[in-house]
Amino acid sequence: MTNAATTTASLNKFEKFKAEKDGLAVKAEIEKFASLGWEAMDETDRDHRLKWLGVFFRPVTPGKFMMRMRMPNGILTHHQMRVLAEVVQRYGDDGSADITTRQNIQLRGIRIEDLPEIFNKFHTVGLTSVQSGMDNVRNITGDPVAGLDADELFDTRELVQQIQDMITNKGEGNSEFTNLPRKFNIAITGGRDNSVHAEINDLAFVPAFKEGTGDWGLETREKQGSRGAEGQRSNVQSPIPDPQSPVFGFNVLVGGFFSGKRCEAAIPLNAWVSPEDVVALCRAVLEVFRDCGLRANRQKSRLMWLIDEWGLEKFRLEVENRLGKSLLPAAPKDEIDWEKRDHIGVHKQKQPGLNYVGLHVPVGRLAADDMFEIARLAEVYGNGEIRLTVEQNVIIPNISDSRLVMFLTEPLLEKFSITPKQLTRSLVSCTGAQFCNFALIETKQRALAMIKDLEAELELTHPVRIHWTGCPNSCGQPQVADIGLMGTKVRKNGKTVEGVDIYMGGKVGKEAQLGTCVQKGIPCEDLQPVLRDLLIQHFAAKPRQEALVSH
Repeated sequence: MTNAATTTASLNKFEKFKAEKDGLAVKAEIEKFASLGWEAMDETDRDHRLKWLGVFFRPVTPGKFMMRMRMPNGILTHHQMRVLAEVVQRYGDDGSADITTRQNIQLRGIRIEDLPEIFNKFHTVGLTSVQSGMDNVRNITGDPVAGLDADELFDTRELVQQIQDMITNKGEGNSEFTNLPRKFNIAITGGRDNSVHAEINDLAFVPAFKEGTGDWGLETREKQGSRGAEGQRSNVQSPIPDPQSPVFGFNVLVGGFFSGKRCEAAIPLNAWVSPEDVVALCRAVLEVFRDCGLRANRQKSRLMWLIDEWGLEKFRLEVENRLGKSLLPAAPKDEIDWEKRDHIGVHKQKQPGLNYVGLHVPVGRLAADDMFEIARLAEVYGNGEIRLTVEQNVIIPNISDSRLVMFLTEPLLEKFSITPKQLTRSLVSCTGAQFCNFALIETKQRALAMIKDLEAELELTHPVRIHWTGCPNSCGQPQVADIGLMGTKVRKNGKTVEGVDIYMGGKVGKEAQLGTCVQKGIPCEDLQPVLRDLLIQHFAAKPRQEALVSH
């Protein structure tokens, strides 16, 4: 079922090509595309439909595509990392990988001729890139230390995997959810520090205890059979609770998003769900968005625009209709009561004698050699598992106490430090103009260079989160930063140059909120002293004595 707007003559170009041919249809044409080459392909297939398979044509690197993976909860194995490294390795200077702000990896330098072989490699190790672009549900984020953190309230890993399996038909592609009005983000957190930035997702689940739900929970299991993806019994089982005891579940947030036209924090749906109903609720919300979401104007097609038009109560009722039962009201408070952690450094796990180590990856950029080495370290010192964070960093878990000292002597930790400086530690950047045709400025290398210079000038006692994004699409999420920098073009001395708008006031963790624009149109070449003053005025930075002497 699709929105009635898709049957009218006034379809925008995106709805027209989606109506002509489902994006997943190109899955059967990969061999043909490989033999044709990128220049001979149908342009709509090349520029748009390939995104349904996670393959992105980039005009700034013609002939070299980007691939975006799906990595539920940001977890992969050393085998998978090696395959990704092999794909990057073969392309020399054009090959690289980026950890994204949705806990996954993007590969650069991909040739269309190699897609059949690449997809075969992915299949052998259980990797998929399906439905990772365009009007699909993007990578589902969860706590990066799920199952490791002694203070967690719920291990999100299995739920996140079940949501992905439902949406993508276990990585094979699912046409039920390949024609949404626009992209859709889902996050679920089981910890106390909002590690997934729940407030910037279309649909988010945050931990909350509900009083007096024991009887309801039991009745639900009897009636619904704890149904999850595809009508099967869910593997996420809660013990039958004491009706008098608070029951663990999630409060639900809806409508958070960033776009060039508007940015909004997610709002409470006034709903609480038990873990076994999370997958079913995801399905219900997606069905409502798919069938009723606004499609005429691409700038007004995210979920929040539908909620605005209908009102929250009508939206909630329609979700309940799809779900087949009423939702309980939200718990009075959620359990997000910690400041957000970045997981860098050495940390004890809940498992006795084991540790996880967070490595800082500068602006998330990885070379093939880095990826091979991360895979080796995970295999030699841990159990082969690797985790990614929304701050674009890497965690290697399950390192025993006896192996930890040796691990910390590994040369890779000189590049990917466990003790980065305060500004470097929290630096985030989108891809920027080097590879992205939407970006208005170069971001990653400029961000690194500027932070290095600022750290030489200033002393700080705590991290300051500085986020760079190359355009208003906000992949670098400047609105959640202490200082956010959004790329733009500005006029200086009669010439157009690269510049930024500055955002401040973003807060993460408990009481999260979005920042707002405080200064516009600053040329990048004039930015460093502006940032220096902001850091001194608002973040207690102090000029270094040696810097004062040199000036």
